[in-house]
Amino acid sequence: MTDDHKNPLLHYIVNNPEAFAQNLARIVENAGKAMAAYVEPREKGEIKPEMTDELTVIFKTLGQVSEYWMSDPQRAMEAQGRLWTKYIDLWNSSLKRMMGEASTPAISADPRDKRFGDPEWSENQFFDFVKQIYLITSQWAEQMVVDAGDLDEHTRHKADFYVKQIANALSPSNFVLTNPELLRETLESNGENLVRGMKLLAEDIEAGKGDLKIRQSDPTKFKVGKNLGITPGKVIAQNDVRQVIQYTPTTETVLKRPLMIVPPWINKFYILDLNPEKSFIQWAVNQGHTVFVISWINPDEHQAKKSFEHYMREGILETLDVIKRATRQEEVNAIGYCVGGTLLGVTLAYMAAVEDTRIASATFFTTQVDFTHAGDLQVFVDEEQIEALEKRMGEKGYLDGSKMASAFNLLRSNDLIWPYVVNNYLKGKEPFPFDLLYWNSDSTRMPAANHSFYLRSCYLENRLSRGTMEIAGKRLDLGDVKIPIYNLATREDHIAPAESVFLGSQFFGGPVDFVLSGSGHIAGVVNPPSRNKYQFWTGPTPKGDYEKWLSKAQEHPGSWWPHWDAWIRSHDDKTAKARKPGANRMKLLEDAPGSYVKASS
Repeated sequence: MTDDHKNPLLHYIVNNPEAFAQNLARIVENAGKAMAAYVEPREKGEIKPEMTDELTVIFKTLGQVSEYWMSDPQRAMEAQGRLWTKYIDLWNSSLKRMMGEASTPAISADPRDKRFGDPEWSENQFFDFVKQIYLITSQWAEQMVVDAGDLDEHTRHKADFYVKQIANALSPSNFVLTNPELLRETLESNGENLVRGMKLLAEDIEAGKGDLKIRQSDPTKFKVGKNLGITPGKVIAQNDVRQVIQYTPTTETVLKRPLMIVPPWINKFYILDLNPEKSFIQWAVNQGHTVFVISWINPDEHQAKKSFEHYMREGILETLDVIKRATRQEEVNAIGYCVGGTLLGVTLAYMAAVEDTRIASATFFTTQVDFTHAGDLQVFVDEEQIEALEKRMGEKGYLDGSKMASAFNLLRSNDLIWPYVVNNYLKGKEPFPFDLLYWNSDSTRMPAANHSFYLRSCYLENRLSRGTMEIAGKRLDLGDVKIPIYNLATREDHIAPAESVFLGSQFFGGPVDFVLSGSGHIAGVVNPPSRNKYQFWTGPTPKGDYEKWLSKAQEHPGSWWPHWDAWIRSHDDKTAKARKPGANRMKLLEDAPGSYVKASS
């Protein structure tokens, strides 16, 4: 046995005090640069203070939970008693362990919790104690929200979300002195990791123009049009809100009906074209679809007044005109992804109202048309928060892309925030190049009018499924949409929960095939057959309760993509000669993926 195994404390001794002291000075120097990068744009007025409004909402929400417990002394004493009982259990088990007796931990971490994977979290009594006291306290705090009476569901949802975020931030795994892996690395390298980390922190604050933009991937390894979004095609039309891309066929014949894809404008369309292996667009082209994709502009103040109606008319309806000119076909199959799917649902209801029949079938990827069960994003949606957001958007005419990116990251902060804080700024390591996370950080802005309408009409008032939404003077009714629909949900979706997508299926007036994919909002969609990952479920007509539907559903291994392709062909499998971009005198503006998608926030 080595000396290190005989005495684990040897891992926690400074190897070179002189080098450590020098590195401390370098850490302070780099921390100063990080602070300067944060302060300078605020001193110049380029960034206005927004944290006050956000903190006010948090304190007000948690104050309502506190008020419930503190208003009754007996209730407060019982709550404190539950916490102290667990602390005493921990103290007793720790004493037994110190005396060499067998002891059962007062609480154990979930085996899937990656934060506590280092063996020292269990083998070293100090770190084990720190871990357990954290787990006890955080679980107690979360239970306090669950057990608080007199709270409306929205307030309880917000409080639960905020408590979880605070608990995630305060995890001992996020601090050098309470994380054994970080402490070992810091002492063994004489603080070199923190020197590198502070340098990365300064760079990321500077890249965020005064706000921290956490790098989740190595940004130097990817470039849209070079190794992302490289399926061959041409931009054949553009206007103030979108470009239209037609992709080059790879088969001699194609389905007669072309395929129009409406991606979300909250993110960029190349999630469906990351690389040839993962690309849904390339796969669809190879199956014989004539694929057209809408590439939304990354808006600025010029698009401030572009509303949902503008995105419908100038986005979808004008693209249908373009596709007709390019293919000489009256009918198309349409796909909408996430908020692009919500826009497609709105457009279908509008088209039904004006008797426009150009969309013959619709496919929705993780799309909500009813927002009753809209998930954790509802935390950010109430009258008070929307008013504050509208005021903020009114200053520039848009919502900065980093705000939406931060909101999405917070939904999975233990996956998308804190691991990168630890890796980048405490371990001082560059993140691995990962195309999906590069895409995730390639955020887009939101035009003020569009985003306000979306939040109010969909999340806050749920007007589409209730039949009270009006667009272009028409009251919309999803029940008037009679075309066949393929409605894909993903089982672990935190943005468009499967239960929400399932309920939305029931508002359409025509036949709906509800399909459930394994994994989440992205991986459940971007799941090529070649990888043979995950699974999907098909079942009866989506009526009634989601869990009952799931109990009757049939599980299938692998990707749902071939199942969707067969569904498309079951409605119309007529073929035609392949159509190249530029046919029928269509003007070619530039190569795919076009310039709109390359604009950064």
